[in-house]
Amino acid sequence: MSDVLVANLFVAAGLNFVTQAIQIGAYAARIAGVTTLRIATAISLFSLVVTASRLATLFVTPALGALADIPANAAHDAHRAAVDAGALHVLDTQLRLIVASGSLGVLAGGLLMPVFIVMFVRGVRSFERSGSIPSALMRLLDPRVLFDLARAVRIPSLSEARRLPFRAIPRKLIIGNTVISTVYAIGVVAAYYASDLNLEARGTAIGLSGLVNGIGTVAFSLFVDPTSAYIVDQTVRDERPVSHVYAMVVVLVATAFVGTVLAQLVLYPAAAYIAAGTHLFVKH
Repeated sequence: MSDVLVANLFVAAGLNFVTQAIQIGAYAARIAGVTTLRIATAISLFSLVVTASRLATLFVTPALGALADIPANAAHDAHRAAVDAGALHVLDTQLRLIVASGSLGVLAGGLLMPVFIVMFVRGVRSFERSGSIPSALMRLLDPRVLFDLARAVRIPSLSEARRLPFRAIPRKLIIGNTVISTVYAIGVVAAYYASDLNLEARGTAIGLSGLVNGIGTVAFSLFVDPTSAYIVDQTVRDERPVSHVYAMVVVLVATAFVGTVLAQLVLYPAAAYIAAGTHLFVKH
């Protein structure tokens, strides 16, 4: 167990937890847009937060790389062409713990959704007054705002959630967000796993992580984001009740969690698939 629980594991898991929680919290911008009737501003803040959280994942990759380097370097020093099965098992366990930290981050973001809603509503109104995103962000440091955020901390009610009209949410949104959440959860992790499955093409395997996440980004832009935005627009035009937006946010959180759990099942197959794909670029 001491081989598994190393400093870089805690760094990667902690950062993954935080970034996943922030990405989930960004869904609150949809509710803030309906509450304030400032859809464009809310979507802009949503895009800002999501972009910032995805950039933050760049800090996870050095820790992932260090974890993958340990068994690869050991194999190189022992003049072996492949990583030892025991070392590969340690890496597998570490990567699964990192993916699991993302699942916990999704749960944390869902539980803190009332706080994120207050934060986005405050952000939209502050931006309207100042016309500046940095100024709106600095307002979050105001003691009165922090007090309001602290008062918003509460466990979401399951009884309230059960009364939401989930049948009104399109099935393609449910399926699409589940699949995309699975891809995002393992895109980079599977690439580093693959780098130790094929030591002769480590750099190629790691480089393919961008391709995997790129496909996920395109799919999100095609299937999830437009559908959720359309539901918000219909609500603002009084074509849907506000409860549909709340139901949509709950569905997005739930499917994101399911996606990160499913990621555990497809982690190794995805890594093996990426490792096999490296043969298209590296000829022996």
